[in-house]
Amino acid sequence: MPPFDPETGWEAAPQPAIVTLPAQGDAGNPERARALVFEDSCSVALLFRVQRIAPSEANVLIVGETGTGKELIARKVHELSRRHTAPFVAVNCGAFSETLMESELFGHEKGAFTGAVCAKAGWFEAADGGTLFLDEIGDLPMSAQVKLLRVLQEREVVRIGSRTPRAVDVRLISATNVRLEEAVLARHFRGDLFYRLQVAQLKIAPLRERTGDILPLARHFIERYRKRLGLAPVVLLPAAEEKLVRHTWPGNIRELENAIHHALLVARNDILHPDDLALSEALSAAARGARIENASLESQPETSVRTRLEPVLRALFEENQDGLFERIEAAVMESAWEYCHRNQVQSARLLGISRNILRARLIREGAITALK
Repeated sequence: MPPFDPETGWEAAPQPAIVTLPAQGDAGNPERARALVFEDSCSVALLFRVQRIAPSEANVLIVGETGTGKELIARKVHELSRRHTAPFVAVNCGAFSETLMESELFGHEKGAFTGAVCAKAGWFEAADGGTLFLDEIGDLPMSAQVKLLRVLQEREVVRIGSRTPRAVDVRLISATNVRLEEAVLARHFRGDLFYRLQVAQLKIAPLRERTGDILPLARHFIERYRKRLGLAPVVLLPAAEEKLVRHTWPGNIRELENAIHHALLVARNDILHPDDLALSEALSAAARGARIENASLESQPETSVRTRLEPVLRALFEENQDGLFERIEAAVMESAWEYCHRNQVQSARLLGISRNILRARLIREGAITALK
């Protein structure tokens, strides 16, 4: 039976059961998902939304946790668009320093800066006629945000070191795992750019909220790694299936892939037992606890966060020192950084801000040194 659209009531043509990264895109960010299915009702609803949005030229903002398949959804939008025969270019905004980001996006001319030994086209020019996917858009520094907004408005880029605009025809798809609305309110992200980026929004639920996708994904990864390892067909025991479905998957699809890969390495007699699945119950429980606490804080903001901080804040207010807000903000960021064992990515994720914002503040406070 064809899939059923719960919103319109119409039947739709069957779609491929699974979407995967192309062979050349199989490396890179170790946390990203490399396969996606549309079996769970939540995923089916997302697919119908993708099918409605894809034929348009609207910019798209994809929202979801790390490892949920944001790039795969972006590729699906491109595949179903009128631009499907043109380039799809994926760029991770968190992979470049602030000084390199503008050159990577917009290109540069020879001699524009030290090390620019030849002219180089940026990613916008590389994606001309097609789709440009900017992952971790929340990590984009403010200077690049200003130029990106101009590109979207004028549909042209100016390379660093040049005064000549170059016309580009690009559909922009962005993705984030942080709340950009909060970044806008904190003045870390431009509001006008935010509205330009999310003409259409696609929200991907975490794997724990679409349990119907877990076993189809598990079977896909079993086949993939079985063939890679040269193994015979593998049996997944019902008890192992139950363990997979019960797990909360804080690492989402990427965690599931790693769990299956490990299980095949240690499995006996081509049978996957529950004990073969090395799932971190501690991380799962911690993630579950964090979600419960966050939900509690959001539902009772006046009686939770504020109540806990009130005595400390009052003591600081009484000292009447200059620059108090900036000092508190810096203390929060540095404390998160220390709590996460000085891991910038994890610290930024904990605070719900971009890594570049955190890094800039740590440099400003002298906690870390800027790269030259």
